Amino acid sequence: MKTNNHNAKQAQPKTAKSKPSREVTKIKPKRVKNKPTAKAASAAKSTGLKTNAANKSSDVEMIKTAKSGLHERNAHRGRYDFKKLITAEPQLKSFVIKNPKGEDSINFSDPKAVKMLNKALLAAHYDIEYWDIPDTYLCPPIPGRADYVHRVAELLDSEVKGKYAHHKVRALDVGVGANCIYPIVGVTQYGWHYTGSDVDATSIESARAITERNALLNGKIELVQQTSESNIYRGIIQPNDRYDITTCNPPFHRSAEEAAMGSQRKLDNLKANQRKKGGKVQANQAKTPQVKANKPALNFGGQNAELWCEGGEAAFIRKMANESQAFSAQVLWFTTLISKKDNVRPMRKQLEKLGVKAIRIVEMSQGQKVSRFIAWSYMDKSQRKAWIELK
Repeated sequence: MKTNNHNAKQAQPKTAKSKPSREVTKIKPKRVKNKPTAKAASAAKSTGLKTNAANKSSDVEMIKTAKSGLHERNAHRGRYDFKKLITAEPQLKSFVIKNPKGEDSINFSDPKAVKMLNKALLAAHYDIEYWDIPDTYLCPPIPGRADYVHRVAELLDSEVKGKYAHHKVRALDVGVGANCIYPIVGVTQYGWHYTGSDVDATSIESARAITERNALLNGKIELVQQTSESNIYRGIIQPNDRYDITTCNPPFHRSAEEAAMGSQRKLDNLKANQRKKGGKVQANQAKTPQVKANKPALNFGGQNAELWCEGGEAAFIRKMANESQAFSAQVLWFTTLISKKDNVRPMRKQLEKLGVKAIRIVEMSQGQKVSRFIAWSYMDKSQRKAWIELK
């Protein structure tokens, strides 16, 4: 099993002066004129984070991730080693092609090729012997998904001097999906115990098959079906449960039609980039399926619950925030990815109204793509310290 260096010094991002009732740290690329303190500069050097001094007008410390991209503990930094991947999963070989530069690659607009790449990545870097998903289900890009887990682990590390007791961490993944990616990364890289929830029965069955057929995951992942489509945490978090962290990749689109159009845009962008670099679109992809309301062309996979919900991402995370208040004493840090940048500010404002004591907004860089997650806790620093001491 591939393990990353967890003994590396983890620095605690400097928190700016703020009102006693709330602690807010933004990890976000933004210019400020104030020079960073010596302590902040030291933290930046040891963690790969660039820090700026507090913006006194808003009592928010500005921190941005270094331009190096994926987290230093992410196994997927740099180009894919296709020789290693083919050794781990020989079936990948038939999907490998040459890109315009003559380098090994795959056709990323081919769902079968992407699925086989995922199998190889999980086998090579996480010692996963079996991984499969139904053909119509979401096949996620593993490097970016892994980065979310590593950044969340870093958030936990920032709570202590040195390293968090990761082997004692209990995590909850909302919308685990058929792929079970976040629990796989959390368990194999950090030894976390994960609970995965989903409203879709097939997703739960698929994720359970993955956990049962991999010895590394046995006893570390519990899967629970959410029986109410109107609930997120309710029905999943039980009275005696205590979670150090929650993760979630919320549905982004507002309708099946919008999801289909998003899939079509991905295909068009992939082909445009390929032509720009001098590549040729393969014959079997020369024609893209038309988007129809009654039959969405979801070329990258994905079921309704994975891709869209009424009101889209904004409505989903708003409901998530509201529900989280009822479990404020049972979860150390709630987190969720936010795809649309415009949804960050309203979410933060809502959390403040709910009485949240600490907020983190973490931006993650993957090439030219920037993604982000927001984390919040109803506990102040002393309460979080007490939580950790009880572990």
